[in-house]
Amino acid sequence: MWISKIQLCIINTNTVFIFDLNLKQNMKTTGNVPDFDNLSDLGLLNIGTAHWNLSSEILSEITIKNEMGKISSSGAISVQTGKFTGRSPKDRFIVKDEITSKTVWWGDVNIPFGKDKFDALHAKVVKYLEKKEVYVRDVYACSLESFQLNIRAINEYPWSNHFVSNMFNEVKKDKIKSFIPEWNIINAPGFLADPKVDGTRKSNFSIIDFSKKIILIGGTGYTGEIKKGIFSVLNYILPHKKNTLSMHCSANLGKDGDTAIFFGLSGTGKTTLSADPNRFLIGDDEHGWSEDTVFNFEGGCYAKCIDLNKEKEPEIWGAIKKGAILENVVFKENSNEVDFEDCSITENTRVSYPLEFIENIAKGAKGNNIKNIFLLTADAFGVLPPISKLNKGQAMFHFISGYTAKVAGTEEGITEPVVTFSACFGAPFLPLHPTKYAEMLGEKIESSNVNVWLINTGWTKGPYGTGERMKLSHTRSMINAALNNDLEEVKYIKHPIFGLMMPASCPNVPEKTLNPKMTWEDKNAYDQNAIFLAKQFNENFENYKEYASSEILNAAPLRFVDLES
Repeated sequence: MWISKIQLCIINTNTVFIFDLNLKQNMKTTGNVPDFDNLSDLGLLNIGTAHWNLSSEILSEITIKNEMGKISSSGAISVQTGKFTGRSPKDRFIVKDEITSKTVWWGDVNIPFGKDKFDALHAKVVKYLEKKEVYVRDVYACSLESFQLNIRAINEYPWSNHFVSNMFNEVKKDKIKSFIPEWNIINAPGFLADPKVDGTRKSNFSIIDFSKKIILIGGTGYTGEIKKGIFSVLNYILPHKKNTLSMHCSANLGKDGDTAIFFGLSGTGKTTLSADPNRFLIGDDEHGWSEDTVFNFEGGCYAKCIDLNKEKEPEIWGAIKKGAILENVVFKENSNEVDFEDCSITENTRVSYPLEFIENIAKGAKGNNIKNIFLLTADAFGVLPPISKLNKGQAMFHFISGYTAKVAGTEEGITEPVVTFSACFGAPFLPLHPTKYAEMLGEKIESSNVNVWLINTGWTKGPYGTGERMKLSHTRSMINAALNNDLEEVKYIKHPIFGLMMPASCPNVPEKTLNPKMTWEDKNAYDQNAIFLAKQFNENFENYKEYASSEILNAAPLRFVDLES
């Protein structure tokens, strides 16, 4: 279509768009195109064809036709994300400018990127996309209307656009024409940066510009960079500007209206444990906590599926059907049936699907009456109790710590358990200092009178290699007991090194299992492992000690242990 010489100014409460359409533009479009098409505003003047808001069915057909994916036996499409099968935190940058220079927590997590470098790289990506087909999608984040963030994604690949459709909230067809994006994502996996010229570390990058409200992604096909880019944006906007806690967590709702929150790093069971057939799922990964409501940021789930089976995780298993996208899985020989045990490409095999693919969905993807918070960890040292109750100080200490352990096979070069800390269970996505989020959580715990539990889904009867993984059935029983108030009247025992309060009994769980030391044959070896892990906690917390309150500092382990005896 030819656009005549005209100047247009559109103003909303957050952004002023002024763009000069003094240039001829001849761009072919398909699909449902909004009245406000800002591709030219983003510099994308010479796109070959822009496909707008296509259905997931059509995007799947294009993916298959272009030989970019295959249909699995369940009906889900299977794609390979290429060189990158996970996020690359060291290649994630934030533009340092007047908005971010004094507010962002700069360092190894938030790496600064120059404004001029961003503009130059943006121009190169735009040039790369000339004459190509792109896939444009209008979506929004945040199920609570007062926090809604309008997003426009421009993807080089059809299956990346399909992922955006799965993971964010779809705009109703009758609202598309009037849709105005606040943030834009430009996603070009095939574009490779030149580090010496472009200022990146390697050829891949994910860069957030809070002034231009653009996320620029290139050199990687891993779709998690898209969702975590928006998550990082919300982690800045909500606490900093709207006094709302943003959280890397899953959440569900009981039949009596009680809300539970599950924090945890990858591999700790966050998605699995929140997908409970007896409760309604609010969401599996990213949420906000306003004054009295927990609400989902996303419209879909992005679940790990390594070793997935129908018996242990029926909800996720049932969601892998037409419309879902499998990433980096391997088919069984001479078939299109997925071998979920095959990790030859990566341990981080994934599936994305719309939230409604889970049968038990909380209405409106939100919940009130927050009663329980679970901090999940997979302790490979077999030290932490399978369940313990935390006071406010302990909750904030363990929230800031964000502990789990990586075991052999999860990453190249790991041959034995490695202690891993990720502040607030999501350090790579925190533009603000971790204590900001911890302080907000502490205020929520106090005002809501919520119970906080530390759950170890890791090892018992010894460390990784000699012990065994905690039974999922036992973990579910302990969580159900907490949710059903079955642990209110039981006796508690204080852990001598970590100071955690361990219930002495729990329905459907052997009493011996509840005290980790009692499961070890060599009790002295247990003590030594516990002291080692406690020291790791304290050493890590030195990074935050300067900003922590006395209440948090008093929750550190080893405070009452005589290490000389």
